[in-house]
Amino acid sequence: MKHSKSILFLSLLSLHATAQENPEARGFVFDDRNRNGKRDTGEPGLPGVLVSNQREVVPTAPDGSWSLPVRDDCIFFVVKPRGWMPPVSDQQLPRFYYVHKPKGSPESRFPGLKPTGPLPASIDFALTRQEEPDKFKAHFFGDTQSRDAKELGYMARDTIQELIGTDARFGVTLGDILFDDLSLFETHNSIVALMGVPWWNVIGNHDLNFDAPDDRTSDETFERVYGPAYHAFQWGPVNFVVLDNVMWGGSRESGGTGSYTGNLGTGQLTFLENLLPHLPENELLMLMMHIPLKDSEQPRKPSSGHNRLFRLIEKRPYTMSISGHTHWHAHMYLDGKDGWKGEKPHHHVVNVTVCGSWWKGEPDELGIPHSLGRDGAPRGYSTITFDGTRAVVDFKASRRPADYQLRIEAPSVVKPGTEEVTVHANVFNGSRHSKVRMRLGEDGQWITLQKTVEPDPDFLALKKREESRGDKLEGSTLPGAVPSHHLWKATLPVKDLTGVHRLWVQTEDMYGRTYDASHVIRIE
Repeated sequence: MKHSKSILFLSLLSLHATAQENPEARGFVFDDRNRNGKRDTGEPGLPGVLVSNQREVVPTAPDGSWSLPVRDDCIFFVVKPRGWMPPVSDQQLPRFYYVHKPKGSPESRFPGLKPTGPLPASIDFALTRQEEPDKFKAHFFGDTQSRDAKELGYMARDTIQELIGTDARFGVTLGDILFDDLSLFETHNSIVALMGVPWWNVIGNHDLNFDAPDDRTSDETFERVYGPAYHAFQWGPVNFVVLDNVMWGGSRESGGTGSYTGNLGTGQLTFLENLLPHLPENELLMLMMHIPLKDSEQPRKPSSGHNRLFRLIEKRPYTMSISGHTHWHAHMYLDGKDGWKGEKPHHHVVNVTVCGSWWKGEPDELGIPHSLGRDGAPRGYSTITFDGTRAVVDFKASRRPADYQLRIEAPSVVKPGTEEVTVHANVFNGSRHSKVRMRLGEDGQWITLQKTVEPDPDFLALKKREESRGDKLEGSTLPGAVPSHHLWKATLPVKDLTGVHRLWVQTEDMYGRTYDASHVIRIE
């Protein structure tokens, strides 16, 4: 009998030790009917809502309860379901998470979180009902990347002001929110909040704590402000996944590389493996990240993490992704040469940046640098209209009309007797599916322009003009040009012509919409 009691006592000790080693967090997801963020009497739990600890993903029980394993440094979050919305802060930042960091963040130049203390008895997530139709708009900002208060002012006057009162349902900044000075997050968020819609944020390489000794601790300030660096939410019939594909190699002072690579960590991929079975395969899956999956027309061997990502999603019929980082705009299509094995190529958008080419170039009439993109596209943002499984990408140049979609690059004055001139058309949102043609006057013959990948001649000419001014240049010199992925080219016969002629260029985009522009040529 004593022997049996001893075994029972040891078993209870073992169970207690196991519970101590593998504690669980618990809580509820509930209908916050009075919108105060707290669960009050009469506010029911919501069943079937996904909750995660950055690794495991579980649906809530019929009473809205959930439980997940807990680690000393993890973030619990709810995956916003269709028709529901978590609270947003005064800065329109969604509050869908709870950070569990008992000891707080390590010391850093830019502060992370203070110690959160013991795990709460119940971690509850509030949601409120909202209407989410199949068709809706969302804004996507490539690198806003302000380095100081002055550049935050550029962003406010150049882009944010025209979007106040937007009819988009939400927005996303695709990383490089700032340019290294993370103390500016507060002001940045207050400016973006003027648009009046919820705003999600992706982490970029310039949003890291560069004094962090490893990748795990490099996101501390970002997490304090925005929550988990990777997570997911549903809006309408679309499943959005925010990814962190910036891997910090550790500061040089701590023996690290002092640089970053583009990849996905094992914890994040485990989260995706656990998340995707809960997301319907017949719905659009939209991935949002900072570093592009592909940034060249040339085949690209995927990293180990991205290769594993492809295996997870490539059997789904509707996938799309979007990134920032490069400071130029392009539509890329991944296929077998890039390690993608899906039935059809994967559409990846390398998004135009709000800051253009890092707010460089001479100031315009408002004192804002023209900051022409390195591919010749103006600075701006994308607006995507989602409609079921379809997504239509619109390029918008900041402070320009919505139909400003291309620029013609051709001589303005031509000498008589010249046989032909070269015409370039920079179609800012152009893709391999675009068609571009031109003609002289209303009755001229249409001539087809061919897609070419080369530096934009207008950008090269502008950079040369500004460099020629030397010390007299107002503003900073433009960066180097890159091959443009939305440039078309052809020769225009002008032999035997004299006088003034209007050159028309028309483009048809991948969605069947047409835009045109004109250019006056004088032959004298």
